Amino acid sequence: MLEIALRLQDVHVAYGNSQQPVLNGFSMSVRKGELACLLGASGCGKTTVLRAVAGFERLQSGEIFVSQQRVAGTGLHLPPEKRQVGMVFQEYALFPHLTAQQNVAFGLRRLPREEQRARATSLLKMVELHNHAGRYPHELSGGQQQRIALARALAPHPAILLLDEPFSSLDKKTRERLGREVRDILREAGQTALLVTHSEHEAQLMADHIGYVQYGEYRKGNDLLPVD
Repeated sequence: MLEIALRLQDVHVAYGNSQQPVLNGFSMSVRKGELACLLGASGCGKTTVLRAVAGFERLQSGEIFVSQQRVAGTGLHLPPEKRQVGMVFQEYALFPHLTAQQNVAFGLRRLPREEQRARATSLLKMVELHNHAGRYPHELSGGQQQRIALARALAPHPAILLLDEPFSSLDKKTRERLGREVRDILREAGQTALLVTHSEHEAQLMADHIGYVQYGEYRKGNDLLPVD
């Protein structure tokens, strides 16, 4: 049986002083090496799932485990940088003053310079942008910027990669092409990932397993692993 890379158990999250939870007993898990997808309408809570996993939102109750390590629960809230989680946002969030190679290497600053360069170069080749290593974000297309953002998120070898509607700002043709490319890149890298989207077509195009979010709760879909 495959190892579980991500597990949420009975997670509740509410914003501010609201008594109405955004996530209401949310439970699910993802196997190592798989690309899973949470599908749902805007406002259903799917982005909150990612934010809770990444450490940007505190839990009211419940637990989250990343690669068997408890990262959130009663009396525990590990900061984002200690969770082994990478994230690709809707906006590319690249540093405009850094080149493509420098952006990819940004999360590797604790490594020796040569190791940083080698890892960044390897990832730029993986996303087929090694010939653009010296370019700045404004010199790249939207699709190229998102591939750089993907390479940057992969650089520290995260246990799980979270993708928050990463293609929503792109036109339909570019979205579909980039979705296929990203899917293939993640599979080549053996990277566990969790994608959220409101597009059923995008979910079916990219994901091994699909689950649904409705009213802050998990609804079983196409074999996305529920918690027993």
